[in-house]
Amino acid sequence: MTRLTAWVHGSVQGVGFRWWTRSRALELGLTGSATNLADGRVEVVAEGPKDHCARLLAALRSGESPGRVDHVVERWSEPRGDLPGFVER
Repeated sequence: MTRLTAWVHGSVQGVGFRWWTRSRALELGLTGSATNLADGRVEVVAEGPKDHCARLLAALRSGESPGRVDHVVERWSEPRGDLPGFVER
């Protein structure tokens, strides 16, 4: 189990990106959130098996999401276990 925090840069707000991310995360059985940040990025926090989190990260970078992803910055850490479900914020 691991925790992935990813900051997605590009045109990713107001285009259905958080909904799309939530759908991919739920398909993978992950918990977490996708949150719009004031500077235009989306912060994605996901917990679950490392290979499932890696698949979500690959999806974020795939170019198949709504909007335009310029780049994704990632951070891996120990899971906290405090994320019920997967929510859009």
